[in-house]
Amino acid sequence: MGEPIARTCSALLLLSLAAVMPAFAQSKPESSLAEIALYQGENRLQRMIDGARKEGELTVYAVATDITLVTDAFAKKYGIKVKVWRSTSELVLRRVLTERRARRFEVDIMENNPAEMEAARREKILQQVNSPHHGELLPQAVPAHREWVGDSIAVFVQAYNTDKVKKEDLPKTYQDLLDPKWKGRLGIDSGDHAWFAVLLQELGREKGMKLFKDIVDSNGISVRTGHSLLTQMVAAGEVHLGLTIYNHRPVQLKKNGAPIEWFALPPLIAQLRTMGLIRNSPHPYAAMLFYDFMLSDAQQIFFAEHYIPATRKFDSPLTKLPLKFIDPELSLDLNEQWIKAYEETVTKRARQ
Repeated sequence: MGEPIARTCSALLLLSLAAVMPAFAQSKPESSLAEIALYQGENRLQRMIDGARKEGELTVYAVATDITLVTDAFAKKYGIKVKVWRSTSELVLRRVLTERRARRFEVDIMENNPAEMEAARREKILQQVNSPHHGELLPQAVPAHREWVGDSIAVFVQAYNTDKVKKEDLPKTYQDLLDPKWKGRLGIDSGDHAWFAVLLQELGREKGMKLFKDIVDSNGISVRTGHSLLTQMVAAGEVHLGLTIYNHRPVQLKKNGAPIEWFALPPLIAQLRTMGLIRNSPHPYAAMLFYDFMLSDAQQIFFAEHYIPATRKFDSPLTKLPLKFIDPELSLDLNEQWIKAYEETVTKRARQ
């Protein structure tokens, strides 16, 4: 939802993680929080509601640009005040790390990209959760550790400006982008090294890297930062064909009259949008109530806004197709390697 940018932690951020490990090692989750997060009694929901209303508020750190769609709905339903701080994936994680090291326990829920959430899990920032809604989700959304969860899915698709490109001229494979008719017309996001890594796995690393070097050298490619920006530039006709677009954005813009459509080149690559309950949450009941809300009521909100909910209760044509999910652990562990390959093949080459 929003702008779940497919970027993993930078080397600087990974160094920051290492620097704060001793502080985390000395910190243990509050037993009351663990009890609340793992509780499965029949009165679970009412217990969460009663406790949350006594707490009265909730704090969420998020990367999604439109996180207020769900926080406003939650506040309206339960009468709980929600404070939201939104920033980039790295800055959200860094703020949580900094506050934890200073033993300032202000945030309850972190909503972030999977790699950053996995980094937080490794540093024991997140609390394991039992939720009755876990069983309703797609299997990829619920890791065995249950310390973070996927609440929606972003699929990378391609989008074109319908005033600039005819449907019958669309490429059917990435190889078709070598056609001279695409010269000066292509665009891509600057941070999609994880998408590119998965694509190389499917195309074959050497073959895929050569193909994209040839595309950039022959036809050029406009490198933009931010999927929303790239999609808007396609809608405006400044970029005729965007290669890394989140599936929901063209639909939303078309609904408002923009000349844009999406299509999909195989393989279809997807990324989860994830959230987790922070250990030492100052408002544990409200946090758990919101966690459950995100996996229940919010799924309808996502669906209505053309996102792909993580629940199996709503049918999406894209989830019926074979999706290749970006692995959060590999995305974190191979971050520098993936960035290097993407820069050498696409982004730095395009800027020469």
